[in-house]
Amino acid sequence: MSDRYADLRAILGCSLDHAAKARALASALQQARGFHWVGLYEVTSTHIRAIAWTGALAPAFPSFPRSHGLNGAAVASGQALVVQDVSQDPRWLTTFGTSKAEAIFPVTVRGAIVGTIDVESDRVGAFTKADQEFLTGAAEVLRPLWEERQTTSRPCAPQHR
Repeated sequence: MSDRYADLRAILGCSLDHAAKARALASALQQARGFHWVGLYEVTSTHIRAIAWTGALAPAFPSFPRSHGLNGAAVASGQALVVQDVSQDPRWLTTFGTSKAEAIFPVTVRGAIVGTIDVESDRVGAFTKADQEFLTGAAEVLRPLWEERQTTSRPCAPQHR
């Protein structure tokens, strides 16, 4: 049985600075399930801030108060939030004009929410149960990105299947 998170684990063990590692992880998440856009966010006591994303353009709101948007709603509830049609949810903050669906998965370290995985689609109703299960697991696997850095690492060599 193959580990569907092997590429993520390999990147986490790489000798990359935090920003480069976060970008590589966002890209690996996007490629793993063919997502339209993936962003990784840091959650502080007052703000949510994008630390990495796929594509050339930054999100329209790279930093916003912790209580705002779908990210804020997921952080407040402590639960994943999947909105299959963002035009129907008044909490939605526009990332891109092409976004139609969004899924937010909180990342916890020692019981505190420290980050989120934010996945967007250009299709209404895009997120399947399999996508949601994958992202729930990815939020667990990506914890080390937000934890203190390990003292040992190795060159980056993600496993491509």
